[in-house]
Amino acid sequence: MAVTPVVLALSRSGEATAHRLATALGALVHGRAGRVDAADAYFDNALDHVRDLFAAGTPVIGVCASGILIRAVAPLLADKRSEPPVISVSDDGAVVVPLLGGHRGANRLARRAAEALGGIAAVTTAGDVALGVSLDEPPEGWVLGTPDLARAAMAELLGGKKAHVCGDEARRAVWLEDLPLAAPGDDSVFIEATTAPARDDVMTFHPQRMTLGVGSARNCPVEELEALVMGALEAAELAPAALKAVFTLDLKADEPAVIALAARLGLPLRVFSAAELEAEAARLENPSDVVFAEVGCHGVAEGAALAGGGPEAVLGAPKIKSANATCAIAFAPEPVVELRGRSRGRLSLVGIGPGQAAWRTPEASRMIAEADELIGYGLYIDLLGPLAAGKPRHDFPLGGEEARCRFALERAGEGRNVALICSGDAGIYAMGALVFELLDRGPDAMGVTDAARRVEVVSAPGVSALQGAAARAGAPLGHDFCAISLSDLLTPREDILARVKAAAESDFVIAFYNPVSKRRRDLLALARDILLQHRPGDCPVLLAASLGRPEEHLHYRRLDELQVDEVDMLTVVLVGSSQSKLAHLGEGPRMYTPRGYARRIDGDLSDAS
Repeated sequence: MAVTPVVLALSRSGEATAHRLATALGALVHGRAGRVDAADAYFDNALDHVRDLFAAGTPVIGVCASGILIRAVAPLLADKRSEPPVISVSDDGAVVVPLLGGHRGANRLARRAAEALGGIAAVTTAGDVALGVSLDEPPEGWVLGTPDLARAAMAELLGGKKAHVCGDEARRAVWLEDLPLAAPGDDSVFIEATTAPARDDVMTFHPQRMTLGVGSARNCPVEELEALVMGALEAAELAPAALKAVFTLDLKADEPAVIALAARLGLPLRVFSAAELEAEAARLENPSDVVFAEVGCHGVAEGAALAGGGPEAVLGAPKIKSANATCAIAFAPEPVVELRGRSRGRLSLVGIGPGQAAWRTPEASRMIAEADELIGYGLYIDLLGPLAAGKPRHDFPLGGEEARCRFALERAGEGRNVALICSGDAGIYAMGALVFELLDRGPDAMGVTDAARRVEVVSAPGVSALQGAAARAGAPLGHDFCAISLSDLLTPREDILARVKAAAESDFVIAFYNPVSKRRRDLLALARDILLQHRPGDCPVLLAASLGRPEEHLHYRRLDELQVDEVDMLTVVLVGSSQSKLAHLGEGPRMYTPRGYARRIDGDLSDAS
């Protein structure tokens, strides 16, 4: 499991054990607020916090009763092939129990924890208990090439058969020596360790000791590069699964064909600078002065393959080329465990919702957990609570939006995985549009550097303030609606008022963002007066402030009684259409906007009669 685990301390009786374990694993301690004396981060509700970490894909080690962890993650259980490890540890450290993720690193992690604490790892998965090895969880540097055969092979071994390990890579598969090995003539389960393509009838493991280097002309067709690489693998009789990664020159980090190839092979993409590739010049079989003049190194494909494989790697398949692409394959003496080079760089646009952890999507939590560092307005990062603990953060003030986005892109351009934290949804009145604007400008128009323009940009949808307000209200967005920001910092006042007038005339439900500020106090009143020309004075209005936070409060008003002084920048003003209703029910007033189902039903009945 690549992600560092989090150790949870729920009480003082287990606090010392949690700190011993965290020190041994290089992990952080998250402690229950008011229940432990010292921790790297604190949480209030154990079930919510465990659930949040699990949804983010973070391995969880709880120094607590197993039942607490089970109840926390039970609603999220779906696929054992993707769930992160969840491990419980007794307060005294004597017993370590891997509860989930046994085949995704939990068993190994439990053994490490038990060794650090001098306890016992209570591993219960059949393969680990009976055979000392789990065939569907090979060690780092190895890949199971025939996953469909693993269950049947494990059943045969558990039934008493012994294993016969064969193949050209058998001597490197020392981890399989824990299996009961067959003698000549025994009825055995064949297990092949090879770099060659797997056969359908033999359980096969591939050592990832091959590194693929590629180069391409700008806008090389995706199909051309893929065909070149697959042809090279076929000619060398190599399984794609024996590859560790795709390596190339950093100038090609945003090349669509290279990105698509890595995705097609399911491999990480790593890049080197021209200087790093030129350091491999003496080992190239096909150095090129033309390539050097173009990009600053004598070979991209061969140099990248060798650099990725390490100083002892050799070219197993020298450069071949097509009209627009090149590729080469290097062989390392042992399976490659550590990835060389740097990543392409990634910027995640993360909308965390209004601030409540329960309203943050699992995808957003995962992006935060995977990020090397966090960037954003300080309050928004603070709202992440323990999920942000231990991560480098760069806080920017309100008003520093362009500097914030530029900084995030440049940090990602250096190969980092950066999360840009926004409230609500990153694409709704937040930083998403500005990031893409900077990328679109280019360096000559106050944009960003070429390195920053080559990063991967992804976005996680968040619960927007208008959705949060609508959910609290009932169903005011049941029919057509729109959102209008009343901030005139970036939009001329006349444009804002024109949009309000158009929305009023069209009878939209309207969510007003940024309704007032210390300086700007009149636009909300002007918007109210425009709306009153097109909808009744008793039109319901919801004032929703600090949604999803402890200080949340909701107030309903008539449109003709809406006062500017009871609204602030943390308030979303939701104005109903002429059809919106305020129903007074047992749980209090609920706002909704009919879509017209009653009229349709009446019409259908009339037609039928």
